[in-house]
Amino acid sequence: MMKMSVLRRVLASSAEFARGSASVSIRAPAVALALAGALGACTVGPDYVKPAAVTPATWRELEGTGWKPAQPADTLTRGAWWRIYGDASLDALEPQVASANQDVQAAEARFRAARASVAQYRSQFFPVVTAGVQYSRTRTSENVLHKSTAGLALNDYLVQVDASWEPDLWGRVSRSVEGAKAGAQASAADVDAALLSMQAELATDYFELRGLDQERRLLDDTIKAYQEALELTQHRYAGGIATDADVAQAQAQLKTTQAQALDLGVQRAQLEHAIAILIGQPPSTFTLPVAPLVAVPVVAATGVPSGLLERRPDIAAAERHVAAMNAQIGVATAAFFPNLVLAVTGGLEATNYSQWLLAPSRLWSLGPTLAGTLLDFGGRAAVKEQARAHYDESVAQYRQTVLNAFGQVEDNLAALRVLEQEAAAQDDAVAAARRALAVVSDRYRNGAITYLDVVVAQTTTLTNERNAVSIARRRMAASVALVKALGGGWDTSGLPGDDAIGHPPSATSGATQTPAPANDAGAHG
Repeated sequence: MMKMSVLRRVLASSAEFARGSASVSIRAPAVALALAGALGACTVGPDYVKPAAVTPATWRELEGTGWKPAQPADTLTRGAWWRIYGDASLDALEPQVASANQDVQAAEARFRAARASVAQYRSQFFPVVTAGVQYSRTRTSENVLHKSTAGLALNDYLVQVDASWEPDLWGRVSRSVEGAKAGAQASAADVDAALLSMQAELATDYFELRGLDQERRLLDDTIKAYQEALELTQHRYAGGIATDADVAQAQAQLKTTQAQALDLGVQRAQLEHAIAILIGQPPSTFTLPVAPLVAVPVVAATGVPSGLLERRPDIAAAERHVAAMNAQIGVATAAFFPNLVLAVTGGLEATNYSQWLLAPSRLWSLGPTLAGTLLDFGGRAAVKEQARAHYDESVAQYRQTVLNAFGQVEDNLAALRVLEQEAAAQDDAVAAARRALAVVSDRYRNGAITYLDVVVAQTTTLTNERNAVSIARRRMAASVALVKALGGGWDTSGLPGDDAIGHPPSATSGATQTPAPANDAGAHG
C-alpha cells in the first residue's frame, strides 16, 4: 500500500509538470526522480541462502594411515602446488599452462564476457538518452480540403533529444545484476577449475613420462645383461657345453626385451605431444630430455571434509550458479508488477532554417507511463515456475558436485594407502627375484641346469622390476589427483568481489593472479 501511494504521488507530480509553468518544469522532474528512486527499495523474490550439503566429520580412508589431516595451506601454495614435488623441469613447465593453454584462455574469455554482462545489466539503473537530427522536404496534395498547406512544398528542420528512465520498482534490475554477479563469480571459478585441471593433467603426464624413462633405463640395463648372457651361451655352445636350444632361447629373450623397449617409445612420444599441447606449443617443436623418475608421492594435507566446500573451484562455481538461478526467480516475480517509465523529449523544429535555432522553435514533452500485463493465460507463472525448477536443478547439481568431490578425495587417499603397501611388497618381490636370478645364473654356469631355467628367472625378475616402476607411476598419479581433489591450495578468497566485477581492470586479465611461490613442505609417502 505504501508503494502504491508513492506511485500515485509520482504520477500526480508528472501531471503537475505537464500543466505547470517553466519553473515547475525544472522542479517536477527532480521530485519525480526522487520519488521513483524511493520505490526502488522493494526487491521481490527470495533472498539467497546458501544450500546445505551433507558433509562427513572425517575422512574414512585416513584411518590407520598415520597421515595428518592438517590444513592444506600447510603443504600447498595457492597457484604453485606442484613445487611440493621438487622437480625443476616440472616447475619450469607448469607456469606456461596459465599463460599459453588455450582451454584456460577460453575460460578467461568467458569470464570477461560474464563480467561485461554485469555492466550491461547495471546500466539499466540509469536513464537512456538518445539524440537525432532530421531534415525533410514535403509537398502536400492540392486536393486535400481544409488544409492550409495544400499544394505547398515545405522544409522541416528538427533536432531532438529523448530521455527515458524506468525506475527499478520491484527489483527486476537489482535481481538481474545480482544474478549476473553470481554468474561472473561462477565463471571466475571455472577459470581456476580449468587451470587446476590442466596443471594436474600436465603433472600427471610428466610423471608418467618420467616413469617411462625410468622403465626404459631398466630395459636398457636388462638388454645389456641379456646380451652378455647370449654371448656367454654362444661361447658355451661353441665349447659343446650348451645346446642350440639354449642359444635360441637367449636370442628370443634378448629380442623380446628389445621390442618392449622400442614399444615404450610410442607411449613416450604421445605423452611428450600431450605436454606440448598443454603448454600451448606445437608438438613438432617441443622435446623433453630423457630423465629418470626422481619425485616421490606426496600425501597432501586434507583438512576436514567440511573445509573442502571452500577449497575447490568447481564447488564454488556450482554454488555461485545456485545464487544466479535464485536471482532469476526474483526477475520472474517482478514481471507480475507494472512498470513505470518516465520520459522527456526536447528539441527545436522549424520550416525555415533561419528560424530553426530561435526560442519559438522549442518543443518538449514529459509524461510517465505505467503499464502492466493484465492477462497472459499463465505465461508469467510458467516463467516463474521454470526459474524455480532451474534453481532446484542447480541445487541438486551443487550437492552432487560436493559428493563427487568427497568421493575423489576418498578414492585417492585409498589409492595412496594401498599403493604404499603394494610398493613395499613389490620391492620385496624384486629383491627376491634378483636373488633367485643370481642363484639360477650360478647354477647354469656350473652346468647344473638348462638355460630355460635362467630364462624363467630373468623373465620373473624383469616383470617384478617393471611392476615396481609401474606402481611408482601410479603413486605419483594418485598423489597429483589428490592435490587436484583438494583444490590445489585454492580457496574462495580467490573469487573476485563486487569491486573487481563491477570495475574491471583496463587491461585484459584472467580471473585470478598467481602469487609468488612460498616454501612448501609435505608428508611424503
